[in-house]
Amino acid sequence: MKDLTEKTRNSKRVFKGLFLDVRKDEVILPDGHIGTREWINHPGAVCCIPVLKNGKICLIQQYRYSVRKHMIELPAGKLDIGEKPKDCAKRELEEEIGYKANNIKLLTVMYPAVGFANEKMYLFIAKELKKTKINLDQDEFIQLVPKKLEEAIQMIWDGHISDAKTIIGLLWAERILR
Repeated sequence: MKDLTEKTRNSKRVFKGLFLDVRKDEVILPDGHIGTREWINHPGAVCCIPVLKNGKICLIQQYRYSVRKHMIELPAGKLDIGEKPKDCAKRELEEEIGYKANNIKLLTVMYPAVGFANEKMYLFIAKELKKTKINLDQDEFIQLVPKKLEEAIQMIWDGHISDAKTIIGLLWAERILR
């Protein structure tokens, strides 16, 4: 098989935000020519499939400014510096939906936007949830939308759920919970 690896010739930071680091790299292409790659250096994230005692999946609804839409999603969040993915998943569950997970398991690792970002996302399933208190960030506004798994899957096929991490997470849930 041919080696398709691109080698970094130089890298320049174009923008540094609160957590996004936008880069513009000059690369040596597999054929020896020079190319340009613009990409986002991302700290990583987690996504959780919270299974409530009644078997429903605890989805959330929030307004996503980037797409100017209300989105139905699984709880998720960005890794803090040095934070382990499992610890982040536990933190995000408590912050976003107000539940502590007594049983949390890593299902898979995925890269949601390989065309322009190096974000690595860890997908967890969380069971044996115990109600605590929601602790949202100051700029975070979320509504809980618990759904039966079958109903959530149908929302994918009907186009009501269009967030990639949520689609992947719910399809994983369908595979392992049925």
